[in-house]
Amino acid sequence: MSDAVPARVPESVAIIGGGLAGFTTAQSLRASGYTGTVTIIDPEGTPYDRPPLSKDYLAGKADAEQLGFVPADWYAENAVEVAPHRVDSIDPDSGIVRCADGSRTQAEAIVLALGGRPRMLPVPGGDLPGLHVLRTRADADALRGELAAGRRVCIIGAGLIGAEVASTAVDVGCEVTLIDPVKIPLTAAVGVELANRLHAMHEEHGVQVVEGMTSSITHGEEGYVVTTEGPTAGEFPADVVLVAVGIVPNTELASTAGLDVDNGILVDPAQKTTHPRVWAVGDAARIRTADGILLRRHEHWESAMRSGETAAASILGRDLPRHGAAWMWTDRYGHHVEAIGDMTAGEPVVRTDNGSPSAEFRLDADGTMVGASAIDPGTTIRAARRIIDRGIVVDQVQLADSSVPLKKLAR
Repeated sequence: MSDAVPARVPESVAIIGGGLAGFTTAQSLRASGYTGTVTIIDPEGTPYDRPPLSKDYLAGKADAEQLGFVPADWYAENAVEVAPHRVDSIDPDSGIVRCADGSRTQAEAIVLALGGRPRMLPVPGGDLPGLHVLRTRADADALRGELAAGRRVCIIGAGLIGAEVASTAVDVGCEVTLIDPVKIPLTAAVGVELANRLHAMHEEHGVQVVEGMTSSITHGEEGYVVTTEGPTAGEFPADVVLVAVGIVPNTELASTAGLDVDNGILVDPAQKTTHPRVWAVGDAARIRTADGILLRRHEHWESAMRSGETAAASILGRDLPRHGAAWMWTDRYGHHVEAIGDMTAGEPVVRTDNGSPSAEFRLDADGTMVGASAIDPGTTIRAARRIIDRGIVVDQVQLADSSVPLKKLAR
C-alpha cells in the first residue's frame, strides 16, 4: 500500500458520499485553508446527520432541515459544490468520476465516503416487499409512516439501531417485539454490566424480548409472521417488520476501480487506498497497518468524523491529527449512554447507583484505564477520556466509589 505524500497539493477534490465522513473531509479541507475545488457527490444531495433517524426524526420531533450538519448556506459560503448524482465508476489514474446520468467530474484527488447498506436476512422471506431497513432519511420516512399506536412492530436485531427504534416505537404506542440471537447485545460496546441493564430496559417498557435466530418471514392477509429458532422459538405476528442486523460496506466502486478491498476499502493510517490519488473514509474504509494487519472497521459517528479529518490532512500533505480513544453514544427510553475506549480489554470496575450499575470501567493490570461506559454520564466519560488518553493510573477503590467525582481522578 502506497504511503507516499503527493508531490503537491491537488487542485481539486471530489468526495463521493455525503455522510459524516465525506462532509467532514470537505469541512476540514476548507478549515485548513484549502482553496482548490471541492465537490461532494451524493444522490441524496445536501449532507445530513443520521443518528437522529432512529430517534427524534423517526418520532417526528425533528424535521429534515434540522438534520443538516451545517446551515444550508454554508456550502455556497465555503465554495463546496454539492452534486446530487449517483456515481457509476471512477478512473483513479485520470481522476474522472462518471455518474449515472451521464455527467462526469474530474479531480486530482478522489475521496470515497461510500458508507454501507443495510444487511438483509438470508432466510426465506428475507426479501419480502414491505420489510423496512433504516439507513437513509427515505428509510426513516417510510418507517415513520407506519408507526402508530397499537400497531405490532417486530424488530429483528437488538443492536444500537434496533434498540433505539424499539424505544421510539414504544413512545409512539406500538406493541414491540425485539428479536436477537444474542442473549445480551452490546457487551463489547458498553461492557457486560451496563449491557445487562440496558437490555433489561426493553421489558421494563413493555417490549417482548425474544432470544432467537430468525428462520423465516411470511406475509398474509393479517400481516407478517416472523418465525424464530433457538431459546425462544416461536411465531411472532407483526404489522411492521424492521430488519436491523448491521451493514455491508459499499466496496463495489472501489473494487471495480482496482483498489484493494476486504470487508471494506483497504486504507493506510492516512486513509489512503492502494492508489495514490484515492482516499477512503467512514464506514466503508478499513485500515491495513504497515505490517499487513487488518483492523476492525468502526461504524460509529466519531470514527467517521476522525477519518475525514485524517484524510483532509493527508491530502494536504500535513501532519496527521492525533486522535485519542474512540467514543460512541446511544439513547433509549429517556436515558443517554456513552462509551469510550476498549470495553473488551482489561478487568471491569463497576459503579452503582441505587443498586444498579451506572458506569463500568476497564483497567489493565497496572491500573491504567482502557475503556469506560456510563448511563446518563454527566461528565464521567469526558473525565474518562482524559484518564485514558493521558495514561493515568487510577485507584480501583476510588474508581468504584460513585461518591468520588471521576474528574478528581483525572488530575
